[in-house]
Amino acid sequence: MDIQEVRQRIQNKEARIGIIGLGYVGLPLLIEFSKAGFPVAGFDVDQVKIDQLTLGKSYIRHIPSLTIKEHLTDNQKFFATTDFSRTQECHALLICVPTPLTAHRDPDLSYVLNTGSQIAPYLQQGQLVTLESTTYPGTTEDELIPVLEAGSNLKAGRDFFVAYSPEREDPNNKDFSTATIPKVVGGIDDVSLQVATDLYQSVICELVPVSNCRTAEAAKLMENIFRCVNIALVNELKVVFSAMEIDVWEVIRAASTKPFGFMPFYPGPGLGGHCIPIDPFYLTWKAKEYDISSRFIELAGEVNTSMPSYVIQRTMLALNRNSKPLQGSRILLLGLAYKKNVDDDRESPTYAIWKQLLEHGAIVSYHDPYCPVVRPSREHKQFAGITSVEAGDIHADNFDAAIITTGHDCIDHDALVEQLPIVIDTRGVCSPAANVFQA
Repeated sequence: MDIQEVRQRIQNKEARIGIIGLGYVGLPLLIEFSKAGFPVAGFDVDQVKIDQLTLGKSYIRHIPSLTIKEHLTDNQKFFATTDFSRTQECHALLICVPTPLTAHRDPDLSYVLNTGSQIAPYLQQGQLVTLESTTYPGTTEDELIPVLEAGSNLKAGRDFFVAYSPEREDPNNKDFSTATIPKVVGGIDDVSLQVATDLYQSVICELVPVSNCRTAEAAKLMENIFRCVNIALVNELKVVFSAMEIDVWEVIRAASTKPFGFMPFYPGPGLGGHCIPIDPFYLTWKAKEYDISSRFIELAGEVNTSMPSYVIQRTMLALNRNSKPLQGSRILLLGLAYKKNVDDDRESPTYAIWKQLLEHGAIVSYHDPYCPVVRPSREHKQFAGITSVEAGDIHADNFDAAIITTGHDCIDHDALVEQLPIVIDTRGVCSPAANVFQA
């Protein structure tokens, strides 16, 4: 394997880049490599996604179809397929598949390992395989590489290169994009790191090379655990301040004026998205292998997962003040996406609130212009196919209360306060009013 030949192919942008997993991480990355002039290939087990890309249509709201058409569909050097045998046509394979939790809150590496098994028979000498999925330290070397070697009869570091470079995607962030977010990269050896660095520096503004894959895996977990712990803190303070009849949002605004030593975090109805609700548990699980109890992280997880129940309690209190029980009340959930202005509903706390409301006998509907239909998922099968109510149907004749679970900018929340008898505001988006309750 001639390392100089491999590096030269990347530097000349002759290397075909294959992205495996074309979701919120993989699709933007595919577009960036295409923009940079590389021949690209997209792989996914979902035929619907492949068909959409082939037709020049986007299935992610903040990525315009025009972008898909211009940089992928109309590019003669692009193809998308469910046929993983075509990975042998690629010089680099970037794995961007989900790493969820099992029902018992243990790491679920099935997507990563199944991907490894699918590409292993077609692995070629001189290929680079990079894992981007968030996971615990040791996954790349202890879990993925054995699968690749067993299925290919090739040796990592000798016949092919392996690196870990965690995704840092933040859907619909107006300030940062895939290309402008510094990227951490770790390799299984110096040569793998060099090849991965050559590749990523072609499309990313700044690289942060680290000594090995484990360090890169740990860095990603640290980023998200930092957020998880601080969100838990501000969620707990929200409960305390509410009991004291203090507006937590006003407190945050005041504290944020300090120019040093403080970083604002914001409370909510619980954690959502593909990272913060999941990633900390990857480390707590792995820590047990070393007989270490990561109590601080676990406590933060307990606080955050308790927030939907707190929202239910506040809803009951608000209804009681109107002499209404929760059972039989018509409740509207305003927002299905896990954060504002996106169509991403992965791990959204709205689902936990929805489930608890039904258990209390409430009649529940939702409104979200970004998520018009509940998509099928293995976690929330019972809600699949339910459609968002029309904006024109949101008034006091149809609903006894609304819970703002996502603060989309396209919704006039103050107008809704005038139209509905009770509004539970979990996002701090409503002006103070007699019928508004913070939760």
